[in-house]
Amino acid sequence: MAAPAIRTQHLTKRYGRLLALDGLDLAVSAGEVFGFLGPNGAGKSTAIRLLLGLARPTAGKAWIFDGDAVDVAAAHRLLAYVPADVALWPQLTGAETLELLAATGPGVDRAYRDELVQRFALDLSTPARAYSTGNRQKVALVAAFATRAPLLVLDEPTSGLDPLMEVQFRRAVAVARDNGQTVFLCSHQLAEVEAVCDRVAILRAGRLVDVATVEALRRLHRTEVTVRFTGSAPDLRDVAGVEIVAQDGGMLRFAMSGPAAPALRALAAADVTALTVREPSLEEIFLDYYGESSR
Repeated sequence: MAAPAIRTQHLTKRYGRLLALDGLDLAVSAGEVFGFLGPNGAGKSTAIRLLLGLARPTAGKAWIFDGDAVDVAAAHRLLAYVPADVALWPQLTGAETLELLAATGPGVDRAYRDELVQRFALDLSTPARAYSTGNRQKVALVAAFATRAPLLVLDEPTSGLDPLMEVQFRRAVAVARDNGQTVFLCSHQLAEVEAVCDRVAILRAGRLVDVATVEALRRLHRTEVTVRFTGSAPDLRDVAGVEIVAQDGGMLRFAMSGPAAPALRALAAADVTALTVREPSLEEIFLDYYGESSR
């Protein structure tokens, strides 16, 4: 069995009295796109700094493939990193920056890099000091996606991109997955994570709340159903998985968790004229976690 691309064991970081990361146990499989979610202050960036060897853990360990993340040089030969706030050499042009990153990184697919430059509409003749935040982000993304590194660590990678460029980002993630690369995507852009990730971890106040596929996370939460009917209202009393039933004339709304069969059998006995089912978005699921924490 292949080694996980990322593995942590009781990974903990304290800054004085602040517990920034609390016993993180995580395993990211090689070749998957893994979402790492949480609001500002949840511990995401701290976890990434520990994975990259940019900070020492207070307790616990982290591994990049089979190597200890504390061995910074060895870890960085296996990965490409896009930070949340990209800083480039101000006097170098975009082209010179990409060449420097290619020379110091784990190798580059130059033909694919040229294709990415076109897709991201990046002007390589401009000095970095004249780049906008979004263009600095593009340079870092092009460099990372064009690399042959088996692991891509992306920290809030689309924060400076417009919607058209976000589409290109998602395409590039799909290509990386098809190439067998692992993508570790740290984000609070829930729609982005929902669109590209295989699995998602949710971090809250330094602790891991859950790790699951996007579909599995949705199944843990209620699906909203709206029914229009004529005649007598469907009888949903005591139906397994049905709650929060509200009726307004010939319309019935309810929330459903678990298998749909019991509710569908109850609806089949009524004269239903329309049925609408709405799955919760990852954002709603995410807010639900945090809502529960505040109650």
